[in-house]
Amino acid sequence: MPKIKTHSGAKKRFKLSKNGKVIRAHANKRHILNKKTTKRKRGLRQTVVADKTNVAQVKRLIPYK
Repeated sequence: MPKIKTHSGAKKRFKLSKNGKVIRAHANKRHILNKKTTKRKRGLRQTVVADKTNVAQVKRLIPYK
């Protein structure tokens, strides 16, 4: 059985937790930060568990992570 290639974009964006949950970062933290409150920007720093509808697809893209 040949090896499966890992998706380059997905490996930069997602991690798996010890329990196998998919971890992702928040969006909207790159630019146009003046109008966003400090509290909002602080919240966007945190990681979050990906939605269950996307988990199967993401795990397929990062098989060896």
